[in-house]
Amino acid sequence: MIHVYGIPNCDTVKKARKWLDAQGLEYSFHDYKKEGADADNLERWADRAGWEVLLNRRGTTFRKLDEADKADMTREKALSLLAEHTSMIKRPVAETDDGDRVLVGFAQSEWENLFC
Repeated sequence: MIHVYGIPNCDTVKKARKWLDAQGLEYSFHDYKKEGADADNLERWADRAGWEVLLNRRGTTFRKLDEADKADMTREKALSLLAEHTSMIKRPVAETDDGDRVLVGFAQSEWENLFC
């Protein structure tokens, strides 16, 4: 089973889910806008993919942060901000059932290599 985390109205999440459906792959979907982002998941994703990859600095939520919040970013600070502002998590996050492999964002070739 593949676990996909994101926001359902995000275009990249839609593209990833459409691709999974086209491949006939089973997956669960976690809407972290409604259900939140679990601290354990954030830690695991940061361990596997890197906190810098998880943090979406291009989105409006990040850009609207106070300069003090954006300054001197560390892993701990980033994970705290991501838990508080889930829309700053780059989307989608997908992981294998065992949580060992994590992909952030949708690059079809990477998803094919991991899931097909």
